[in-house]
Amino acid sequence: MTPSRRWRLASLVYATAAVAYLLDRVTKVLAEHLLPARPVELIPGVLKLTYTTNRGGAFGLFGNAPYLFLAATLLVCAGIVVASLGITRRLLAVAMGLILGGALGNLTDRIVHGSGLNGRVVDFIDLRVWPVFNLADAAIVIGAALIVFSGLRRRTA
Repeated sequence: MTPSRRWRLASLVYATAAVAYLLDRVTKVLAEHLLPARPVELIPGVLKLTYTTNRGGAFGLFGNAPYLFLAATLLVCAGIVVASLGITRRLLAVAMGLILGGALGNLTDRIVHGSGLNGRVVDFIDLRVWPVFNLADAAIVIGAALIVFSGLRRRTA
């Protein structure tokens, strides 16, 4: 792979991360200002925008372990930065960018909404059958799914 292509793919990681991060931050600020007074039902019985906060991780787990989230976020982000120089496919670049942007979005919440790292993450997407989440969470899950899909696709190719 040429150095130029390697640089373009690494740049795609960071561009995707920036877009995911910005979308997450903007939607969380909007949720904080518009939703606490009244939730918004978008699709009756299916999708509702409901403002809530969460001190823990996925499904509220480990709410009393803020340093666990810091360590995990720093390790994931460092791994993505190192791996970004060796990415050979666009799909992986986008996947890693989604995970990086989502991880940084939730870390920003923890810093902004509390003392130290004890802050709460803003959640607002309520699918009624799943715990309330945010765009950062969605970016992380979609990024991880794309990595799995990419690996499966490569094996069958």
